[in-house]
Amino acid sequence: MNDGEEPEGRPRRWWDLRPLDRIASVRMKFAVAIVLAVAVSAVVSQVGFRLDIPILARPVIAMVISLAFVRLVAHGLTAPLREMERAASQMAKGDYSQRVRATGRDEVGRLAKAFNGMAGELEEVERQRKDLIANVSHELRTPLSALQARLENLVDGVEAADPEMLMTMLAQTERLGRLVSQLMDLSRLESGALPLHRQRFPLALLLDQAADESRLSHPEVDVAVAAEPEHLEVEADPERLHQVLANLLENAARHSPPGAPVRVTGREACDAVVIEIEDSGPGIAESERARIFERFYRADTSRVSDGSGAGLGLSIAQWIIDLHGGSIRAEPCHPHGCRMVIELPAGDLSPRRSSSASSPDLHNSVGTSSLPVP
Repeated sequence: MNDGEEPEGRPRRWWDLRPLDRIASVRMKFAVAIVLAVAVSAVVSQVGFRLDIPILARPVIAMVISLAFVRLVAHGLTAPLREMERAASQMAKGDYSQRVRATGRDEVGRLAKAFNGMAGELEEVERQRKDLIANVSHELRTPLSALQARLENLVDGVEAADPEMLMTMLAQTERLGRLVSQLMDLSRLESGALPLHRQRFPLALLLDQAADESRLSHPEVDVAVAAEPEHLEVEADPERLHQVLANLLENAARHSPPGAPVRVTGREACDAVVIEIEDSGPGIAESERARIFERFYRADTSRVSDGSGAGLGLSIAQWIIDLHGGSIRAEPCHPHGCRMVIELPAGDLSPRRSSSASSPDLHNSVGTSSLPVP
């Protein structure tokens, strides 16, 4: 439901009338109600005089009609508050689908719209919480079930402890370790317990290192690197930025067909340093681009159990880029493919003198970087 609309499925009733919704101030609504009440009293007095109604009865009739009118106006004025009270009670019980009618333009109407926005965000957080529990349970259950079955076979003597079986069990434990490490990284990022160690270094050097690692993992994919200008520098945490690039390159290489190019470019924009990673895969549907940065979300649901990752990498990447004050987004490539775009604050883009001498040792900086987190 959009702001200003009535909740779906709720019929309009005569006592739900809000005749002063178009007035943009609560004080003005009270003033209008008082003026109209006085006007009604005056009209009733004049009509009573013409109809020869007893003088003592005229004020009583005017008061009753005025009170009825003021009650109607006050009912419409306070209706959003009553609806918010009922909705808040339901939300306290776990029903986050509650919304209120927010048609007013005054302070109460704006409060109702803010309430609906808050309810929508809480509903989304609750959905993500349930998805997180379900996905973590699934990701842990799959390798644990495989390990339990193998160990039971070993204990029962059904299978011998050959190297191939031990390698399979080792792979399952490594998958569990990666999942736990990624969850810990994400927890530290969200809590702000992972400080950035910013350094100024040539961007091309970091791009080349990340590309070299990707070529080792995926020799069938052609990774090309370009930086314009060649000596473009960036101020960032090289270890964390390397973690982001490793994850994006891993995703790009995995989704690209053998022999297809993966292009990594760095360039200078008017007020930012832009890094783009473009693959030749099937791309990401427009309806899914807004959700790919959610924890455990996978655009390709057929790859949930193929060991390709837990779906945390892009969430971690977004947190790291946000900590740098930048942004990350997915764009389509034509005729097919996906382009991941990272924008980092530019700062002073001019290269320093003796850049090679003063640049940090990126080999040591990223040598302890976390594993790619697809």
